[in-house]
Amino acid sequence: MATEEVLVDEITYPTKITTTKPLSLLGHEVVGHLDQFKGKSAKELEDNEEFFNALISAPVEKFIRLVVIKEIKGAQYGVQIETAVRDRLAAEDKYEEEEEEALEKVIEFFQSKYFKKLSVITYHFPANSATAEIVVSLEGKEDSKYVIENANVVEAIKKWYLGGSSAVSSSTIQSLASTFSQELSK
Repeated sequence: MATEEVLVDEITYPTKITTTKPLSLLGHEVVGHLDQFKGKSAKELEDNEEFFNALISAPVEKFIRLVVIKEIKGAQYGVQIETAVRDRLAAEDKYEEEEEEALEKVIEFFQSKYFKKLSVITYHFPANSATAEIVVSLEGKEDSKYVIENANVVEAIKKWYLGGSSAVSSSTIQSLASTFSQELSK
């Protein structure tokens, strides 16, 4: 049975990803945790840090799938993660020795990788868990996995990707706001 796909900026994404159970691209499970934002426009959601905090902290499984559009060395990507996570944790006074060690291991995981166009990096955040699994797929084959076991580092990575105005990709935030605005108006 073929998996349905959608096209986003010339890259195909499956509409469902199966982890412990099928997860839809939109994330219908999380909608129930965002009721207080019903009736808000996409622009209102986009500018609402409370909305993104509620999205990040909702006790549901989350899965982020990144598709590389421009070749990058794993070491370069690792530096981006290191800077973003360290700065977030330091600003919240949560950057201690344990976080530094956990972050160093994440950077080490990416160090030897080389991401060609269409390589895939996934982050899986199980519901109600302080861990995250990173999976790298190079040239269409699953290459390697790593599990982050530090709750503060896991939270900072979620915020880097889903954190509203402080997220790495403004187009992702605009898309999330638009999609959830439509879904919450039903």
